[in-house]
Amino acid sequence: MRILVKGAGVAGLTVAHELVTRGAEITVIEKSPSVGGGASWLAGGMLAPFCERESAEPDVVRLGKDAARWWEAVLPGTVSFNGTLVVAPRRDAAELRRFAARTEGYAHLGAEEIAALEPDLAERFRTGLFFAAEAHLHPREALTLLQAKLEGRGVRFLFGRTEAPQGERFDRVVDCTGFAAASTLPGLRGVRGEMLTLETQDVTLYRPVRLIHPRFPVYIVPRGGGRFMVGATMIESADDGRVTARSMMELLNAAYALHPAFGEARILEAAAGVRPAFENNLPRIERLGGTLFVNGFHRHGFLLAPALAWQAAEMIISNEAPDNEAHRERASA
Repeated sequence: MRILVKGAGVAGLTVAHELVTRGAEITVIEKSPSVGGGASWLAGGMLAPFCERESAEPDVVRLGKDAARWWEAVLPGTVSFNGTLVVAPRRDAAELRRFAARTEGYAHLGAEEIAALEPDLAERFRTGLFFAAEAHLHPREALTLLQAKLEGRGVRFLFGRTEAPQGERFDRVVDCTGFAAASTLPGLRGVRGEMLTLETQDVTLYRPVRLIHPRFPVYIVPRGGGRFMVGATMIESADDGRVTARSMMELLNAAYALHPAFGEARILEAAAGVRPAFENNLPRIERLGGTLFVNGFHRHGFLLAPALAWQAAEMIISNEAPDNEAHRERASA
């Protein structure tokens, strides 16, 4: 079976992987000059289904609970299984309790336990939540390695194009182009996300740390070598322009609140992208005409892409029509 996959972000690459393991012949086309040309390149890479449940539907946990194992099996050594730490300034203790009430799979920590996990945060926070079963990876590294693995298995990548090569025919087409499919997919909207990359040798973190924020979840993810990703805003907008002054100040203030040494960090990158999302902020598989769409990952791309890719591949190989009611039943099984 010859299959054309449109889009080389996390959705397209995971779909390509699941299909090639089932014996399909895959061509991936991507409008950007390399993998991850869209929102995937700016992702946090947190494989944190329990934390995400705080502001998301239960299916985020059901679909995402095996994501870390999937990534580690596909790309051994890329996943850090160090859990997630959630903390809050003393004034936001009530918000931390609210966060706990909406999640599961955590342990309550006191100041000494926080210091044991993250020595550089000693005496900075009195209470926190530790989600030991969660993990994280470096999205850009994962995308690059997954492309190389797929090429090694015969997957063809064609960059700088949005249509199949002239004259070539495919048995199936899978569209994983994110917000670029908004004109075709009813109900798909854009959610703007902004992120920073900071560099400092004065802070060491061993796991993603989420800081309770009054407007949106702020997380600081260690990237190694003294680099940290700080993200991310969630703004109901399809504007992918430069990071705004307000967002820059909020992200920097959050990093400074976590540790004052971030005030002297160098800003290596400030970027914004548009995440694709449906009304319930859950991804969806849709068939329109002869194309299967895998889209709507919102802020959960690396967390939920493996499960959706598996389902899409099964549908294609078995020629099953997508049914989102059935999809939800499978997700909860």
